[in-house]
Amino acid sequence: MTHSPFIGAHVSIRGGYGQAARSARESGATCFQYFPKNPRSLKLKPVDYRDASSCAEYCREQGMASIAHTPYPTNLAAGPGDREVMIASLRNDLEIAEACGSVGIVVHFGHFAGMEPLQGYQKIIQCMNEVLADWTGRTKLLLENMAGNHGYEGMTPEELVKVRELCRYPEKIGFCFDTCHAFAAGIWNPEQTDELIVRGEKLGYWANLAAVHLNDSRFPYGSRRDRHAGIGSGYIGGAALSQLVKMEFLADKVIVMETEKGPDGTHRAEIAAVRTWFEAGED
Repeated sequence: MTHSPFIGAHVSIRGGYGQAARSARESGATCFQYFPKNPRSLKLKPVDYRDASSCAEYCREQGMASIAHTPYPTNLAAGPGDREVMIASLRNDLEIAEACGSVGIVVHFGHFAGMEPLQGYQKIIQCMNEVLADWTGRTKLLLENMAGNHGYEGMTPEELVKVRELCRYPEKIGFCFDTCHAFAAGIWNPEQTDELIVRGEKLGYWANLAAVHLNDSRFPYGSRRDRHAGIGSGYIGGAALSQLVKMEFLADKVIVMETEKGPDGTHRAEIAAVRTWFEAGED
């Protein structure tokens, strides 16, 4: 029998962090992802330690895991005028996620917005250095691979591995692999999954992977279009996604779906379907 990893989906924190964990569990999930604060703003949010502790305690009791996703305006490659805002926001996210007992905070690879690539990479590294300089928590910064819809940066595992290596605190940085992004970027051809696995192993990418965004794609391979589809209903397909997530190196990782909710307002059906991939009798 193949070992089942943590499987879940993105959930709302409208009722608080503790309620988010409970709602995830009620849908059959063993993990979940949440926004630590308003997903469309970098405004700092005071840490509600009582609520966050409720989340952390419930997850410990239930054997659950969680990750947080930084707000959409976050850009690690931001210029000097915006960098301080980014750093403060990321530290705020880390503090909330740490209080909730989360594995890490997922952050999109920075977008360069016309600047020279070398300058963009330098800004990303500098930003991470400042965010992590005195960070002593267990929650990590998790770099997510990009689909290429906003530019070429962040599409390859080589880039993510290199900026992590060049950071002063690589031990505080991990990765989040988005299946739709990898497919859209053209780095994962489902017909040649073994090539991606070997590539990641040689780079040391999988060794530092903490989470997976399990998403199908509404657009074809190499389209550079970041549009998620329900599991098995897109161009990637359930068979290819199943083959990937059953790889041994994902056995203890956090796997969350960022797909549309089902008719009941939850991801219960998708979570149950993915869980069948790991049942007895599967290869």
